[in-house]
Amino acid sequence: MYKSRKIMMMLIAMVFSIGAVAQSVQDGIKMYNYEKFQSAERILSPLATDPLANYYLGLCYIQDGDAAKAGATFSKFPDDAANISGNIRVAFMNKEVAKGTQMAKDLAAKSRKKEWQAEKYAADAITYTQGGDYQQAVIWYKDVQTKNPDDVSTHIGLADVYRKIPGGGGDAMNNYEAVTEKDAKNSLGFTRIGDLWYEAKNYQSALDNYAKAKDADPTNPLPYKALARAFGSSGKYKQGLENIQKYFDLSDKTPADKINYMEAEFLAQSYCDAVRMSKDMINDITDMDKKTELYGILGFSEAQCGDSVDAVKNIRIWLSRRDKSKILPSDYVNVGKLFLKMGQLDSAVAYYNKGIAGDTGQNKTDIYRQIAEAFKSRKDYCNSAAWYDNLVKTNPGTQPADYAWRGIMFYYCHDYTGAMNSYNDFAVKYPTQPSIPYWQGRIAEAIDSDATSGAAVPYFMKWFEIIGPNYEKVNEEKGPYEYLIYYFYNKKDKENMNLYKDKLKAIDPNDKALKDLEEMEKAANAPKKQPAAKPKK
Repeated sequence: MYKSRKIMMMLIAMVFSIGAVAQSVQDGIKMYNYEKFQSAERILSPLATDPLANYYLGLCYIQDGDAAKAGATFSKFPDDAANISGNIRVAFMNKEVAKGTQMAKDLAAKSRKKEWQAEKYAADAITYTQGGDYQQAVIWYKDVQTKNPDDVSTHIGLADVYRKIPGGGGDAMNNYEAVTEKDAKNSLGFTRIGDLWYEAKNYQSALDNYAKAKDADPTNPLPYKALARAFGSSGKYKQGLENIQKYFDLSDKTPADKINYMEAEFLAQSYCDAVRMSKDMINDITDMDKKTELYGILGFSEAQCGDSVDAVKNIRIWLSRRDKSKILPSDYVNVGKLFLKMGQLDSAVAYYNKGIAGDTGQNKTDIYRQIAEAFKSRKDYCNSAAWYDNLVKTNPGTQPADYAWRGIMFYYCHDYTGAMNSYNDFAVKYPTQPSIPYWQGRIAEAIDSDATSGAAVPYFMKWFEIIGPNYEKVNEEKGPYEYLIYYFYNKKDKENMNLYKDKLKAIDPNDKALKDLEEMEKAANAPKKQPAAKPKK
């Protein structure tokens, strides 16, 4: 009796132990699928006596880029299909394409009706590496589906490989949707659907599916990371930062995670927070590529946080270490902005020109506009006008605001010919813009500085017609009224002079032009002094 009870207790303990191990392995797999590779490695390392746990542990080493360690790990189970497929991945990582391809074919050939996993693992090895035949992976996945149509991981793998094949987006979507139909709580499936919509630039559908992924499993960090990216792409940087914070809380907080966080802080204009976080971790980063990227974030954040000197130092480090092919035209433009902020105009223009030269696209309006706005913010109106001029000439179909600022910058640069030409072009391209005659009048007024030719009169009259008698921005009317008062005074047209004098007085009775006119009229009406009589000799 005692023995049978003892055996029973041992069996129960074994059942619980096996269940706990199985559950732990599944936890590790879940962490791997959620790209929490450090967490997965921590869970799976003590369980690596189990072939499946060992396989996913090896996959974690692949994610670390350590092919040798991964290969040694997979080799512990040389007859296990999963671990054989792991070594196929290692072969592809090592650019041994022929070897990897043959190993995959040999593994797939072991598949049987009830033992379909070998073929599925062979397809996985090709799907998640580079160099293999993606179409062959599709064939194997489809064959597996005939043997086990309900396996969710096969649908995920088939969808993932379709995404790598030109024109495969529709088939990928069908398979991801098959996953979520079978399992409404499959957070990974909804995440992948969101990724597909994101790639198609259908951001609302992407956001909807990322939200479903969050609801399906709140512990999955991937939807938050994807949401941050989607919000960032649509210019909603504050919402992007909110989601990257949630992602960071759920992530392994690796250096890459921290850099993503800092990039979101930078985009959301939380520059000083990005500076603090960068300085806290810069000495702990050993990966030179990540460290270089960190110098860039630190430098650009410091530029906005008020430390221009340190910003220049760190950005120079970033520029010297970064792979030149990875420096974007917009990066050079931002460096140019920094030098402009520091008053180093020659360096600013040099980097701006690098930005222009590096932009191989047909439409460079964004870069031209950024440069023009940077000069405008420094009140360097002549350079701003020149860059707006470049913008309009290279892209005549650009927005009305670019035409307007082009003319205004020429005006403030005192290049009235350039300003008038700009607004004449503006009038041809966008004839219904109400501000055009106003600025044409302002420019003509500047040319007719003594208000004698009346060059500005027809423009201001046209503008008054457009805005009507109840114009809300009454202060804009003061300048035209002042010009008209002086002009009609010079013309000795008292009727019109008094008309505009009353209009100006209604807006601002203390306007300087009114006081000047009063003095001028007093002087004109004052009795002339008789010349003194010549003394008699």
